[in-house]
Amino acid sequence: MQMTASAGNPMLLLVGRVLLGLLFVYFGYLKVMNIGGTEQYFTKWGFPMPQVTAWVAVLFELVGGLMIIVGWKTRWAGWALAIYVVIATAVAHRFWTYEAAQAFNQTSHFFKNVSIIGGLVYLAAIGPGRLSVDKG
Repeated sequence: MQMTASAGNPMLLLVGRVLLGLLFVYFGYLKVMNIGGTEQYFTKWGFPMPQVTAWVAVLFELVGGLMIIVGWKTRWAGWALAIYVVIATAVAHRFWTYEAAQAFNQTSHFFKNVSIIGGLVYLAAIGPGRLSVDKG
């Protein structure tokens, strides 16, 4: 038996999508409003072409977050953002490399991101629900 979003409460699926998508839209907005700081942050972590990579991150977060909120190409957006968060987590939140004073904070960020990845994979697996552009 294949599980689809139509098996759940469509209003709850909408609320879940909006809450998950808002995270990306909000932080994408913050990145674009301080694109210079975002570029410096990407430089610090050794990303190639940080000026370009910063804008790619903005596009992933803003566009991907909006796609999830409205429920358009939701499965694709879920997978794309899951990969994006895996990369961000692997680069910036390697808690085992920090000294004790920072390790707890980085551990919190690491496992928060692991949970977000889980939510995105779940969304990619079940789809957006009936209250979406994709309708299910």
